[in-house]
Amino acid sequence: MIHLRYLGEGEFKALRPAFADKEYVIGQVYAMEEINSRSHASHDHQFAWLAEAWANLPEHLADQFPTPTHLRKAALIDAGYFKETILDAGSNAAALRVAAVMRSDDEFARVVVRGPLVVRRVAKSQKRSEMRGREFQEAKTKVLEIVSAMIGVAPDDLAKNASKAA
Repeated sequence: MIHLRYLGEGEFKALRPAFADKEYVIGQVYAMEEINSRSHASHDHQFAWLAEAWANLPEHLADQFPTPTHLRKAALIDAGYFKETILDAGSNAAALRVAAVMRSDDEFARVVVRGPLVVRRVAKSQKRSEMRGREFQEAKTKVLEIVSAMIGVAPDDLAKNASKAA
């Protein structure tokens, strides 16, 4: 990966020119894609307010989310950040058996049976290499809203309280 500094008027300069000279051909056109990295503070902040929210889950929800990770992944799925697999098992009975296997494969997956179909949703990874800055921030905001509603706290209050505790 090469890092560039924008100089204005459409010009960029490689921060490591010797690397650029070794890896690229002068005069060749290369496509450039901006990578929006995210800060460690934003990443850590999400996990701080998730831990606080999990510790304050209403009793009727506590059994559904045995860890903050369970809560986070369920909220990611609810927010639309998931990978989905739909399998036609041929019959409802077969779908129930397949669903049981799918559930045992990943404790965080959401698996439902709809007649002969098995629908499996797995939360998207929030690893830095898989969820860049902008997408992470959008997911973080949506998850905050979902989790805040679960515990009956305004999103801003949950975020602020976690910032004080962190």
